[in-house]
Amino acid sequence: MQTASSSSPLIFDRRALRRQRRRAARRQPACDFLHREVAERLDDRLGDVLRDFPLAVELGCHHGALSEKLAANPRIGTVFGCDIAPDFARAHGHLAADEEFLPFAENSIDLIISNMALHWVNDTPGTLAQIRRCLKPDGLFLAALIGGETLDALRGCFMEAELDIRGGAGAHVSPFIDIRDGGALLQRAGFALPVADLETVTVSYENAFSLMRDLRHMGEGNVLAGRQKHFTRRDVMMKTAALYQQRFSDADGRIEARFDILFLIGWKPHASQPKPLAPGSGRISLASAVENMDESDESGC
Repeated sequence: MQTASSSSPLIFDRRALRRQRRRAARRQPACDFLHREVAERLDDRLGDVLRDFPLAVELGCHHGALSEKLAANPRIGTVFGCDIAPDFARAHGHLAADEEFLPFAENSIDLIISNMALHWVNDTPGTLAQIRRCLKPDGLFLAALIGGETLDALRGCFMEAELDIRGGAGAHVSPFIDIRDGGALLQRAGFALPVADLETVTVSYENAFSLMRDLRHMGEGNVLAGRQKHFTRRDVMMKTAALYQQRFSDADGRIEARFDILFLIGWKPHASQPKPLAPGSGRISLASAVENMDESDESGC
C-alpha cells in the first residue's frame, strides 16, 4: 500500500521515496546540510517551550541532525526516531516506520516532531489526525516541511524547456503546501492553538545540475506518482540548465535556489489550555470602546 487512506489521491510514489532515501542514507552526512539547517531552527522553536517531554518521537530522522539535538535537550526524556528508509533508522538505532501508518498507541507520546518529512505524505489531513491521536492530551506537535514557492524557478525552467522541445511538460517538481493551508490543516486535524509560519532558505549553486544532484543526494528528488518513469532527455536537461543560468544567475555566474520551510505547531486539546470567549460573552461593547476612543481624541490624550 502507498496511501494512508484508500480515498486519498496518490500524489507521491512512496516506494520510490523509500528507495531514494535508502540511497541517500549511504551518502555522507555533508549532503544533509539543508536538513541540518532546518533542525537548528526547529530546535530554536522547541527551546521556547518551557516544559518537559518525557517521551518524544521524531518522524523522518534522516542522518540524525535533529535526533542529536533532542538527545542533548535536558527537558526531553526518551527519544524514538523513525524513518521510512530502514537504512536511516538502523544507523541511529531507531525504528523503520512509514509516516502514513504510525505504529504508536493512542495518547502515548508527549512530543512528536518532524524535520522535512511530511511534505511527502499523500494524505496530509489523515497523517496529522494520526499524530494528534498518538499524542497525550496537551502533547505538542512541531514540524518543518518544504512548502510555499520552493524551487519555483526550477519548475518554470523545466516546463518551458519541455514545452519548447517536446511540445508538452511533465511533472518534475512537487506541489507544496502554502502557509494558509498549513494553519487550516492543523485546525482540520483537531489541533488546539495552531500556528503556521514560513522561513526562506536560499542556497547558491554553481549551476542547475549541482542543484539537482544535491536534491537526489538529500533524498529530496522527484517521486511524484505522475512523473516520467524514464530518464529526462539530455536536450531537455541542457535547456533547463541554460534557462536557469540565464534568468537566475548572480554577478559571479552562480544560481540561487529557494527553499520555503513551513513550520507547523499545534497542541492536542486539553482542559487546561486557554480558550477563546464565547461570542456575546464580552462585558464591553465595540460601540462603547469606539466612543471612549473618540472622547480620548477630543481631550488631546
